[in-house]
Amino acid sequence: MELHRLDLNLLTVFDAMMTARSVTLAGEAIGLSQPAMSAAVARLRAAFDDPLFVRSGAQMKPTPRALELAGPIRGVLERVQREIVQRTRFAPETADRTFTIIMPDIGEHNFVPRLLARLRAEAPNARLKTVTLPRAAAAEAIESGAAELAIGYFPDLQTAGFYQQKLFDNPHVCIARSDHPDIAETLTLKAYLAASHAIVRPEGRQHVYERFLEQRGLKLDVVLELSHFMSLVEVIETSDLIATVPLDVARLCCSRGRIRQFEVPVESPVIPVYQFWHTLFHKDEANQWLRSILHSLFSTGPRDAGR
Repeated sequence: MELHRLDLNLLTVFDAMMTARSVTLAGEAIGLSQPAMSAAVARLRAAFDDPLFVRSGAQMKPTPRALELAGPIRGVLERVQREIVQRTRFAPETADRTFTIIMPDIGEHNFVPRLLARLRAEAPNARLKTVTLPRAAAAEAIESGAAELAIGYFPDLQTAGFYQQKLFDNPHVCIARSDHPDIAETLTLKAYLAASHAIVRPEGRQHVYERFLEQRGLKLDVVLELSHFMSLVEVIETSDLIATVPLDVARLCCSRGRIRQFEVPVESPVIPVYQFWHTLFHKDEANQWLRSILHSLFSTGPRDAGR
């Protein structure tokens, strides 16, 4: 007999017959009418080329072949029930797995410390891995299951097959060294346009705010282009360059160096920060748990969350 010719539902019929020793009672146990159960038993006999169950008094007695099959079939059904039918519930306290999240370098500073603290408290055996990827590679990593989530500004992920949940809005502000010679208490538009600027283009992407200004006919005097936001701290602190950055970047820079934060003297775009995941993980309990943790921690912004 070839496996693809066997209706695996018949294994349930066989197991019910072994237990009930009655066509009628076995059918009642698995929700089949007496005629349907009789037809299923007939198919079983044909599949195994053996009577399997013969009438002996008031019962259907299993043949030697049926007795041989009883143990293996029960084992198969129990394994299917245990490993396939019964969904394993995710338990953070016993979870032994690695969560991989795509985020920019600034995200590692803003998100990882509090997220790691929650993981240590609620899922002590879990591990955390962060990666920084270009947008196209980020989509591929999430689609393939190489990463569970992406956190940040990923407009390329706002497409079919991906889910998103907004965490917070990130407005732009300007930063300069505390004793900048050309900036007083406020930053004027004249001083802003006359200043030399540093910008950050992660993975070579165009600077969001720079593109925003170009669309309005304004152009910055960019003399330095960096790949990582954290490189700004020493650059801004030791030069007369200024930078227009998202608010979370500015707060971090100000906390690490002699740097001040100013309102941008022109209209400032707001960057929405989301967490993204693929349909692949939408129903996954571990992913759902991780998403809920991230939302609870950062839905009010990276600085204020957790207070």
